[in-house]
Amino acid sequence: MPNDGLEVTRVERSKEAARAAYDRLSRWYDLLAGGSEKKFADIGLQKLEVEPGEKILEIGFGTGGSLVTLVQLAGATGKIYGVDLSTGMFRIAREKLKKNELVDRVELQCADAERLPYPNHFLDAVFMSFVLELFDTPDLPQVLRECKRTLKPNGRICVVALAKRKKLSVRLYEWFHLRFPVHVDCRPILARETIEEAGFQIVDSTEQSMWGLPVEIVVARKPE
Repeated sequence: MPNDGLEVTRVERSKEAARAAYDRLSRWYDLLAGGSEKKFADIGLQKLEVEPGEKILEIGFGTGGSLVTLVQLAGATGKIYGVDLSTGMFRIAREKLKKNELVDRVELQCADAERLPYPNHFLDAVFMSFVLELFDTPDLPQVLRECKRTLKPNGRICVVALAKRKKLSVRLYEWFHLRFPVHVDCRPILARETIEEAGFQIVDSTEQSMWGLPVEIVVARKPE
């Protein structure tokens, strides 16, 4: 889909401010946003087509809901990894994994996606749900370069993101984002175009709607 000259809103807050905000929200995040986001994350996980035995990374794992699903999909021979900036989210996610007796199947780190702590060609797939749009526009290529570096040849990436479109609902949302960035943190992006520009090959791209806002679910592969 061409971007028709659409300009993506910039992210004004620092990573330190974002980390502090998510630390404060971590205990309440599932109540505030977890339910509305889960439907779209689950669609993305289904489209990622995880196979038993694979190594999968979730960037921005939040409270860990998708980590539980990824462990189940990858099976006993698989391994799940996760990075998140927020120590608060890290603690909540570990509690959830312990409750489900899955803590030994997942390796979590507090880390920045612009510098992933994994070697080259290490992962079979990368998953992000309502996370890529938290990075400022100039940082998006670096995040995707790190995904590409750590993925094996033909490895997959799935991104679930608010989609930048010429819609009144998007303009209204962006207005609130600019004025209340702590509470309205994600901003719509051109996920498919950004992923293609990073050198990935698009496999599947679908659009859903969340409270009238377009949500794009993109699956792509790293060229062999």
